[in-house]
Amino acid sequence: AQAQAQAQRRFAFEEMLLYQAAVRLMRDGRGAGPRLAASPDAADAFWRAMPFAPTGAQRRTLMEIAQDLASGRAMARMVQGDVGSGKTAVAMGAMLLCAQAGYQCALMAPTDILARQHYRDMRPYFEARGLGCGLLVSGMPAAQRRQALENLRNGTWRVIVGTHALIGKGVVYDRLALCITDEQHRFGVAQRTALCLLYTS
Repeated sequence: AQAQAQAQRRFAFEEMLLYQAAVRLMRDGRGAGPRLAASPDAADAFWRAMPFAPTGAQRRTLMEIAQDLASGRAMARMVQGDVGSGKTAVAMGAMLLCAQAGYQCALMAPTDILARQHYRDMRPYFEARGLGCGLLVSGMPAAQRRQALENLRNGTWRVIVGTHALIGKGVVYDRLALCITDEQHRFGVAQRTALCLLYTS
């Protein structure tokens, strides 16, 4: 049992090491991306609207993301933290900066349950600010899926939450500029890459 646990830890370490090396290579060779300039106080306004006080790490991470979004170069960033450390709040802040700049952002979760939970939690926040927010998961009724695809295509939805259905057949975005994979370790490399490359299409 101890040998098995050690082997699993070794595999997990190697996978994380390879992933971080890939992210570094992407950063070094990243090309042009849309320039999403946010107002100087946009991040602070986001945190003021939250029902909790952000940590210094959360503030710093969102500020770094805002700088990347405004740089005019494609961003490759991995946000790590323990459960409950506020990674989703940082993701929401980044999505807000993107949507307010007139672009679309997509959050891909590994399961329908998690995607629906994110959608339920995020929708009131974004819609209260006049930003359309939608859900796309597998197994939706045909009519509901057709409407979802139309809302993606025509830009009605600035914020999109879903599963791997976000990279499914027939999915066309209007101005997708930010792609986030939640719990990225639960996706294959091909799925993560497919979502991250959509903004260039």
